[in-house]
Formats: sequence, structure tokens, C-alpha cells
Amino acid sequence: MAEQERPDRVRGDRPVTVDDVRVLMGASTPHFAMHLRNRIRRLIASLPEDDPARRLGEHEIARLDRIAYTGEVRGEGGEEGMRPLPSVGDESPTRH
Repeated sequence: MAEQERPDRVRGDRPVTVDDVRVLMGASTPHFAMHLRNRIRRLIASLPEDDPARRLGEHEIARLDRIAYTGEVRGEGGEEGMRPLPSVGDESPTRH
């Protein structure tokens, strides 16, 4: 994923909206978190502090920082008889 933004989303003659931030959030996974964080940061940079799009963007930037470094935890434990997979945050992954 490139960090290049769509020109129509960032041009100065159009206001940034909450929907613009939500469009970027849609692909937020640990793998793309830093790219998305940077794109949202640029998108909201010129907005006033009380702007709804800026507040949402700042909230999402914090969430993206968290998932970029800790990953996402989903699903249930391993199945009986199967070796559990190491977590993304494990310091020393086991190799078999």
C-alpha cells in the first residue's frame, strides 16, 4: 500500500469530512497500520482541533499505533492435538 493520497481527497477547495477518514480506516490491519496512520495524519493536519473529522482521525491514529506494534488478537484457542501458533508479540518464536 502506498502512502500516496487521492488528489481529490486532499485538494484545498474541498472540506475534509468524517467519511474521508472512515474511507482510510476501512483497510486498517497491522500490516498497513503505519501507512494509514500517516495518510490520516496528513489528511487532518490543517483541520481545527474541534473538527469532527480531526477528532475521529486522532482517535484512529492512536488505534493504528497500537495495532501496528501489538497486532490484532482474534479467534479462539488452538484445537486439541494441534501446536498453538505463536502470538505476533512473542519475544522468542519457537521453531519446529
